Amino acid sequence: MGDLEIRRAVVEDVPAIVALLADDPLGAQRESPDDLTPYLAALGRVDSDPNQHLMVAVRDDRIIGTLQLTIIPGLSRMGANRSIIEGVRIHAEERGSGLGTQLIEWAIDESRRLDCQLVQLTSDISRTDAHRFYERLGFEASHVGFKIRL
Repeated sequence: MGDLEIRRAVVEDVPAIVALLADDPLGAQRESPDDLTPYLAALGRVDSDPNQHLMVAVRDDRIIGTLQLTIIPGLSRMGANRSIIEGVRIHAEERGSGLGTQLIEWAIDESRRLDCQLVQLTSDISRTDAHRFYERLGFEASHVGFKIRL
């Protein structure tokens, strides 16, 4: 098995990232791998924002994982930066391999390097396996989340 590289996503990675996002029951309902146009536009917005870090995990020239790390400067907590981890996906063949742990540890280390005082994430209520995974990594289910579709 080759070495793992965690790097910023580039345009050529978009099809593989979208495939990862679509490869579960929730993603299959909301992603559209047949039309990459909105994803390419989104990558342009992400790339132009220095607080956005869309990352891919690559082994043997194959994308096997992804996540997005967002840095949020704020006034609360005495002006602390915080980070949010979103869109964590691991290729089906890699689940259980430790890759998810490596990606989350990368995000925590990068958050620390960027002077964040808090790392947070959300996970759909139906993803109970993911909840146990995040708790094993030290995250606490501390809040109730709300959203509204626009």
